[in-house]
Amino acid sequence: MNTSLRALLAGGAAAAVMLTSGVAAHAAATAYPDYKAPKTFGTSFQPDPEHDFTKGIHSRRNGILRGWITDVRADVAEYEPIKWKKGTHTEGHFVGPPEGDAMAYASPIAKDVLFLSAYGCKSSMGDLTVSRKTGLGSKKCSRATLIKRHGRMPLPALITVHKGRIVKVQEIFTP
Repeated sequence: MNTSLRALLAGGAAAAVMLTSGVAAHAAATAYPDYKAPKTFGTSFQPDPEHDFTKGIHSRRNGILRGWITDVRADVAEYEPIKWKKGTHTEGHFVGPPEGDAMAYASPIAKDVLFLSAYGCKSSMGDLTVSRKTGLGSKKCSRATLIKRHGRMPLPALITVHKGRIVKVQEIFTP
């Protein structure tokens, strides 16, 4: 009995060390906190009450925005929030702010950005690489692929901004 208890405690301690080292490894690899993600298919634009849109286009505050990149110039991406609009004949689709609404941001894309694609890394976007559980991209692709793909057309994604830079883009799969 005493040996079983020791084995159980040793196993628990080893699991705790592995869990904390995993968290430390994640923190070291990302170098930013785990921000709370918005609902993937939320039906309203995420508010940003601290952002002053009258002062020109600039970076969003730290956190995760459900949005899409509308333009990429050099290393700076312009992006805007999106929301899910339910359809009458289909499940629905994502929409951006109405024409003339100044809800846009611009941030440099970090050199070590984490890009998780829902459509694979090839330019044809033929391979689905999406988590069945979350509907979010799971295939790690290069920064160049991110810039090329999202610079051409707006694709829905969860965009993580930390200290004024885009550090993670995770595509949202839409059929």
